Amino acid sequence: RLDGGVRTLVGLLTCSLADVQMEAARCLHELSHSSDAAVAEACMPVTSYLLTYLSGHSIEFTELCLYTLGNLVVESEAVRKQLLPQGIIPVLASCIQSPHEAVLEGLGYVLSQLLQAKEAPTEIVPLVLDSVLPQHMLRLVCAGLKFGTGAAVEFAWCLHYIICSRTANVELVSLGAVPALTSLLCDIASEISQSDSEGLELLVCPVLRCLGNLLAEEAGGEVQPQDERLLVALFIVMQCYLQQHPFIVPECLWLLNNLTADEPFFCSALLSLDLLPALLQLLPCSQTVSVLVLTVLCNVAEKGPAYCQQLHQPAALPLLLGLLTLPDLEVVGQCLELLHLLFLHCPQAAADFVGQGGHQALEQHRSTPELQERVRALLDMALQPLGASAFGSSPAASST
Repeated sequence: RLDGGVRTLVGLLTCSLADVQMEAARCLHELSHSSDAAVAEACMPVTSYLLTYLSGHSIEFTELCLYTLGNLVVESEAVRKQLLPQGIIPVLASCIQSPHEAVLEGLGYVLSQLLQAKEAPTEIVPLVLDSVLPQHMLRLVCAGLKFGTGAAVEFAWCLHYIICSRTANVELVSLGAVPALTSLLCDIASEISQSDSEGLELLVCPVLRCLGNLLAEEAGGEVQPQDERLLVALFIVMQCYLQQHPFIVPECLWLLNNLTADEPFFCSALLSLDLLPALLQLLPCSQTVSVLVLTVLCNVAEKGPAYCQQLHQPAALPLLLGLLTLPDLEVVGQCLELLHLLFLHCPQAAADFVGQGGHQALEQHRSTPELQERVRALLDMALQPLGASAFGSSPAASST
């Protein structure tokens, strides 16, 4: 807060005494933790020196400079705008070939903060794409199981932010991101099913999001990985993390939704590998999980009669009847969508539904404004399965 304080720190940071330099860097690092943008902007005179010292020989000093830069760019657009012309992206591209895990993890932190900035899609992502960073990020993410997950987690989030910018997916696909991340997910599933998996959930989450977003953006599924191992891996991950880290389950289901939305291959594999019972068991977990499971089931049912006949299992209808008693409109609405597809393509499902008292479960929603039209149409289908449907045609469940 004193006039010239930062200038004094710059002088100490640039002196020839290594111990004094380190203490000055620690002071700047402490300052960088402030949530006050004015503090970050007061530290702007030091950014060029921090960048210069990233090419130094001390791992600890380099790591300290990286985390200080990462903290400064979080709070201040002015700092970010200064760092770009100072060459932060080329400097980071040079650092990413470091053999040191601590340096790589710090670098990933800086890059992830830059890529979350509001101006990232137009000002930062293009610079990153013009560098060697994407290919090295992908390499380090996929090497996470062998060389430590810290840097891999940071760079997986970096890839996620780049993909979310919707400006780089073609480039990432051309680098082989989809098969590489698919293979990594299969390796992670194998690892967590055989040993203590604590910590790996931090890597699984961004990897799932990267794959899910890449597949959601690729209309037509040209890069769709037609590999049954991916399906098995998703169910292993869900089973292993359901109790301790339940937040992973919706991430897996969202990817599963994107895999099955337009692609018969994964719908067929889901049934042929007998994974339907495991999917149905997830229905009661939570509102979010219920909606996603129902959406995946709709994706399968939308493929036609053969699929609906396999979906029409003894365990399925009682679970759906249970969901119809819930007050949640989104869950009930998605349940109605699935029942419509089942009744449309498998009349026996409608007969069995009535036989189990399903029409009575539907009646309770007849007066709900958002649902009453669909409920009325479903009752017509269920009670007169050979008559014309008032429900109309149903679109495929879309990716979200």
